[in-house]
Amino acid sequence: MLKVFIYCVIILAICIALMCVRIIFKKNGRFVSSHVSSSKAMRDRGVTCVQSQDREARHKEKAIKEY
Repeated sequence: MLKVFIYCVIILAICIALMCVRIIFKKNGRFVSSHVSSSKAMRDRGVTCVQSQDREARHKEKAIKEY
């Protein structure tokens, strides 16, 4: 049981280290942003974040009710 636990901890440590290689060894290293608003191709297609679309829809709805 303890042997399996140690193997799992070692495997997890190796995986975490491999995921951090770019961050550790590159100056000002960061994870690549996968957010929709960070993608130029998505912006060019007119695709935006759902939260932004919801905010705009609520703002338009509020403006119509006040009118």
